[in-house]
Amino acid sequence: MGIDTDRSKAMDLAITQIERQFGKGSIMKLGGGEKVADIPAISTGSLSLDIALGTFGVPRGRVVEIYGPESGGKTTLALHIVAEAQKKNGLAAYIDAEH
Repeated sequence: MGIDTDRSKAMDLAITQIERQFGKGSIMKLGGGEKVADIPAISTGSLSLDIALGTFGVPRGRVVEIYGPESGGKTTLALHIVAEAQKKNGLAAYIDAEH
């Protein structure tokens, strides 16, 4: 029981320090039941994925890393997100670090 308490305190301290340095909302907990609708997002082009991400897309103005197995659809997903950003007159960069 002491280990869980120590771990919880350490996690709370780390979150507090990160939010102090980078601002409130820089940390998002999964499964917390909190709605994160205040974060502007760019759609992935897939409604079910947007809902699963919890922000109805990828957060706007933040670095997003997409990873997974070879031929898993990473490039297609990234290019759909870029297209959605461009539809809304946004500026997006696609960096292919694999080739």
